[in-house]
Amino acid sequence: MSFDTLGLSAELLRAVSESGYSEPTPIQRQAIPVILEGRDIMGGAQTGTGKTAGFTLPMLQLLNQHAQGKGQRPVRALVLTPTRELAAQVGESVATYGKHLPLKSTVIFGGVKIGPQINMLRHGVDILVATPGRLLDHVQQKTLDLSKVEILVLDEADRMLDMGFIHDIRKVLALMPNRRQNLLFSATFSGEIKTLADSLLNSPTLIEVARRNTAAETVAQIVYPVDKKHKRELLSFLIGSRNWRQVLVFTRTKHGANRLAQQLEKDGLCAAAIHGNKSQGARTRALAGFKAGDVRVLVATDIAARGLDIDQLPHVVNFELPNVPEDYIHRIGRTGRAGNEGEAASLVCVDEHKLLKDIERLLNRSIPQEVLPGYEPDPSIKAEPIRNGRNSTRHTHGRADKPRRKEGRSGRSKRVSGNRQESNTQQERKGGKQSDSSKPASSRPANARQRPANKPVRRSGKRRQGGETPSLLG
Repeated sequence: MSFDTLGLSAELLRAVSESGYSEPTPIQRQAIPVILEGRDIMGGAQTGTGKTAGFTLPMLQLLNQHAQGKGQRPVRALVLTPTRELAAQVGESVATYGKHLPLKSTVIFGGVKIGPQINMLRHGVDILVATPGRLLDHVQQKTLDLSKVEILVLDEADRMLDMGFIHDIRKVLALMPNRRQNLLFSATFSGEIKTLADSLLNSPTLIEVARRNTAAETVAQIVYPVDKKHKRELLSFLIGSRNWRQVLVFTRTKHGANRLAQQLEKDGLCAAAIHGNKSQGARTRALAGFKAGDVRVLVATDIAARGLDIDQLPHVVNFELPNVPEDYIHRIGRTGRAGNEGEAASLVCVDEHKLLKDIERLLNRSIPQEVLPGYEPDPSIKAEPIRNGRNSTRHTHGRADKPRRKEGRSGRSKRVSGNRQESNTQQERKGGKQSDSSKPASSRPANARQRPANKPVRRSGKRRQGGETPSLLG
């Protein structure tokens, strides 16, 4: 089957051809005709399946059939994504496929100045791609009107729920007309997702292109048992001895990502870290360097698991296993895409044996293990609780019924008169870290020792980390 058979316009077919594509992927074959009919969709698709073009192409066609005149351009299509990187990728897709159409689009997310975004919105856009936090910032400043939205897309809805955006999503829904087309895409169908779909979608068409919670068959998975204190040494050995040129490494925390990147640099490997506390500029530079081959190792937290879009990435390494089994799927889904072969290696210490069992239960298979000479685990070492990262006790097989809190988040602050106190989940609105000084004095223990004003704050490994700020390409 070719794109010509899907009912797309000549302008869109031309853009697709110029992008180098000739045959639609399975999700594109199923989703495009249904969306063109104006029906709601509940799509189950993991990254790398062509999902973005699957909703972008028909969305562009529907909007172009009733294009606005030269007057005011209201937002007619809204695409919500959980991360900055994914928002940028979707925005790039809209621009690429819509370049021969008289439609305007823009992308808004936190971590950057809001002024240029306001100017773009004032000039009018047909298609808006946004993260929830910054979107509501514009609504609050009355720089955005969603009353004319005809098409709503929730991309990677499960990740948005994981990151605590459900309340923001509901606020956004209340700002739009009831009569609209809704497209929901999710890599997993948890109870939370089904509840959201029931309240959002009208007689939706269910589309699934792959069995849920499965890794691509093109990804070769392997576990290297190793003591925790020797993980970094083993990682450097694997990269150097096997001449891995482009490696995406996942850690459980932001502090761990920074520390590992610094250690790898000392080992002579060009490395960079990417996570929610990095500025947007730093994240963009790190990604660009990694894609260009200037950065050999990119160390990331789970925020990047669905936000990175890197063609033909050959190697993914779990330096630390995720506490949530499904996140393992999303991590290794960065490699082995579009039929290309990839390798996913996991460095597993005794503390992570239960996490490994949970992952294998989800996969319904055992992952091959190989003990490398010189890195044999010490059998006398006893397992210790994993203190950082998301709470593993709430998740074994499948999603929990309650939305998970983000990495290290201790709770959601309330907004108080004039001074808005933001939860860590919503830090992407401002793009900065939450300061301890923002806490009211009454919330501190009465016997708390006052710290000298000129003495730097020293934080331990147990400090409360800022939530993963919605992230660039997925």
